[in-house]
Amino acid sequence: MESSAISLYFSMLRRNAPDAAPEAKEYLINLIDSPGHIDFSSEVSTASRLCDGAVVLVDVVEGVCSQTVTVLRQTWIEKLKPLLVFNKIDRLITELKMTPNEAYVHLSKLLEQVNAVLGSFFQGERMEEDLNWRERMDERVKAAAEKESGIAERINDAGELQFEERDDEDLYFAPERNNVIFGSAVDGWAFTVRQFASLYEKKLGIKRGIMEKVLWGSFYLDPKTKKILGPKHLKGRNLKLMFVQLVLEPIWAVYQATTGGDHGKGDPALLDKITKSLNLTLPPHIMRSRDPRLVQSAVFAAWLPLSTALLVSVIESLPAPPAAQAARLPEMIQESPGGDHVSDDVKDAMVSFKTEKSDPIVAYVSKMVSIPESELPQNKRRAGQLSPEEARELARKKRAEAARAQAAVGGDNAVNDLGTALEEVDLDNYAPKQEEKEEDPEHLIGFARMYSGTLSVGDELYVIPPKWSPANPHSPEPHKITVTALYMLMGRSLEALDSVPAGVVFGIGGLEGHILKSGTLCSRLEGAVNLAGVNTLGKPIVRVALEPVNPADLDKMIHGLRLLVQSDPCAEYEQFSSGEHVLLTAGELHLERCITDLQDRFAHCEIQAGAPIVPYRETIVKAEEMRPPANKDLGRGVVVGVTSSKQVSVKLRVRPLPAKVTDFLSKNSECIKHLYTDRKVENGTSEETQAEEADIDTDMAAGKTLSQEEFKEQLRAQLESGKGRETWASLVTRRTWPKRYMDAIRKKKGLLVEGRNVATDAQKQKTLKR
Repeated sequence: MESSAISLYFSMLRRNAPDAAPEAKEYLINLIDSPGHIDFSSEVSTASRLCDGAVVLVDVVEGVCSQTVTVLRQTWIEKLKPLLVFNKIDRLITELKMTPNEAYVHLSKLLEQVNAVLGSFFQGERMEEDLNWRERMDERVKAAAEKESGIAERINDAGELQFEERDDEDLYFAPERNNVIFGSAVDGWAFTVRQFASLYEKKLGIKRGIMEKVLWGSFYLDPKTKKILGPKHLKGRNLKLMFVQLVLEPIWAVYQATTGGDHGKGDPALLDKITKSLNLTLPPHIMRSRDPRLVQSAVFAAWLPLSTALLVSVIESLPAPPAAQAARLPEMIQESPGGDHVSDDVKDAMVSFKTEKSDPIVAYVSKMVSIPESELPQNKRRAGQLSPEEARELARKKRAEAARAQAAVGGDNAVNDLGTALEEVDLDNYAPKQEEKEEDPEHLIGFARMYSGTLSVGDELYVIPPKWSPANPHSPEPHKITVTALYMLMGRSLEALDSVPAGVVFGIGGLEGHILKSGTLCSRLEGAVNLAGVNTLGKPIVRVALEPVNPADLDKMIHGLRLLVQSDPCAEYEQFSSGEHVLLTAGELHLERCITDLQDRFAHCEIQAGAPIVPYRETIVKAEEMRPPANKDLGRGVVVGVTSSKQVSVKLRVRPLPAKVTDFLSKNSECIKHLYTDRKVENGTSEETQAEEADIDTDMAAGKTLSQEEFKEQLRAQLESGKGRETWASLVTRRTWPKRYMDAIRKKKGLLVEGRNVATDAQKQKTLKR
């Protein structure tokens, strides 16, 4: 389960003005489908930066799930304009047996729940902005008081005297705004309020703009006067809601006419009435079909086709690439690493959506996708070309025909030759040659989006790693690659391209070994932008140890794990000091999918997984209130241990680290991470060696972190600043702490330590030999 993309061509008639004649306009829609399971949230994160809008699907029976909230949060973070789709409405009819009025109430509550999620995001951001504003005001007040100047003038100059409230009116989903789609994917139908408003515009004589506003909500249609009434004007009459009467009841009637009735055979008379009222023309063989599902699909395909409703809504409700980049990219560039050092030419090319060949090329690679070599366009056989199997079969037939022709000419000699040949064959020692299974190697291509310029095959680009900063463009020096291939993503298949303009989602070859998971491609290095800082919400939490069934396949498994980590944005691979090869995944379903891909696609060997490993951490903190110690004479944190021989007793006391040490460790957390990275590099267990080493060099060059020598020296100074004779031990491994502990005890007693006699008086000298 992973994100897949497809490029859709769509043509529709549109009016440039209300009185103008409709004109045909063509559109290219790049649609990226991501899995809906919570284990694959990382796929949503990687796809979000490639998109200009989001289509959020909600199951009307299951309701708002955790993954729904995750997807909405990702769209909010990436500032994508969402489009809501209420899917599986057919289940309200066939499974829950709801009436149209009950379905409307259910959909209304579900819409409120989705909007409540968006409202929580808005409220949280608003509270954060209010807090930041108050902090800025307090700082200005303090600064003004210190300088003994008037505060009013300074605040007015800043224009921040009052907190500016934001309007959230356009934030929420509302059917009257045409950002909500109702449909059933399994039955192939969908609609928006605008479609039914256009349908009833002529029948009821009400303008479409008015119909769009009143079809959803507490509005009623007076059957006598054909006027729209609100709840206050009902005067006790039991009228149906317009959405129930004009929208849901016709859909319920189609289900009743096709799959309802006796034994699910439908109602032919009702079906004929519906097709005539809707002016639908269906082929006679469809109308006479005994398959009610076939008739149902044909009616909905002619009346409310799903593709039309979805693609028209995408075009009308979601922004085009030029508008989306102008709205999103300024803040995205500013928040990127070293955003202040991005050149104005690159900013202008991205925000203004420049597509010329001479403009700076900027593309973002969200992940690497593994494709079998046989599925690449250059390796697919052309029309008329024989596959290897077909070529072998044709050669076998020709040899058989030649043998028959020779037998017909040779006569008895051929029979004698055949008998001689049979006598010479030793059938006892005959062993059929086993046919070797041909492996189909995997190739990695980049899943990318163009933001500016035009990219062609053969162009040279710089590969910007995720933690690179334009403030230090040559520390480290990014790799330069040559584009070997460009692809149009068509689901499982690829189509070769010569060039790609801005705004297109595409595949790119030539990045193997240069991008691990994500990165940015730029045609220039000075002033380039780094877009690889994706807000990945899914983190791997499930760990399992892997080993091949056949120990000889260990190298295959390790190579397969490296390919898997590159192709999966969430999976991680580690090798412990014990020699275990551990795979980290987001959940059980993700783990199952990763192991299947590892065996079938990447490693090509049988692999067995151990029980899930639960990471466990503990520490010691100094608490305000604690339970009284078990032994008051020993004091808190003291234990006494006795050996099995009862000859030696050991008293140990555990105390938390001093506040100075903990503060020092907290401030230098990045340096500790780098120490762990260096250890993985030395052991050869890191799959991101090159990228991590580059990140460390960049941070040290920028002065963000201490070097290893500086960190160890400063930490040693903090640990050795104990009171009296108390000296804190340094950070040691489990193999060396007993030696350090005993050496410290011997040193305090004046005993021999590391080959040196440190006794200072005669009393201690007596104990040297003990």
